[in-house]
Amino acid sequence: MQVDLSVFQLVMEASMLVKLVMLLLLIASFVSWFMIASKWKILRDANMAAEDFEDRFWSGSDLAMIYEKLRKKKSLSGLEHIFASGFKEFARLHQQNQVSTLSISDTALRSMKVALSREVDALERYLSFLATVGSTSPYIGLFGTVWGIMNSFRALSSMQQQATLSLVAPGIAEALIATAMGLFAAIPAVIAYNRYSSQVDRLVNRYDNFVEEFTALLQRQALAKNDD
Repeated sequence: MQVDLSVFQLVMEASMLVKLVMLLLLIASFVSWFMIASKWKILRDANMAAEDFEDRFWSGSDLAMIYEKLRKKKSLSGLEHIFASGFKEFARLHQQNQVSTLSISDTALRSMKVALSREVDALERYLSFLATVGSTSPYIGLFGTVWGIMNSFRALSSMQQQATLSLVAPGIAEALIATAMGLFAAIPAVIAYNRYSSQVDRLVNRYDNFVEEFTALLQRQALAKNDD
């Protein structure tokens, strides 16, 4: 007895529940790949922007001049956002003659921490979805497999003819496709999540170091102005 075991034919002959499981896994895989590509671009741009801004910041350029150039931009992100938030408070306190070490620590640093928190949220976007896909897809696929195999044996038990491999194989094969699709969705998501989480952690540490260094610089400028 010749049995058609082509993937397309097996999928088309699967039960409705198994088809829904496959469809869910297919959608999850497409969405996760889209997010993987989007996150790769976001992190690449964030690293390049951080390097570019640090080069300008530590080149000896006037901080007020850097801030004025940033004010002309429509939107800021990364170190530019953190710097602009801190320097804006520093300039405001300076205009009010309230520049002191205490005011810098209490106001400018707090403003930079808020900006840093927003940047961290932006960097971590999509990561939770990748983690969810990576952890749940194999189990969803396994559920489809168990259901498909259960239906196959239940149908086999109702047959009057002798059970043979040709009768059992199609049902088991179509069920195993759900497991394969679950792994296909999960493996890239897990790899991307681990890689991107590491990159985000390095970027956050970079931002944290900049906040500390910039705060110390502003404090030195505040002390210098107070001495004058």
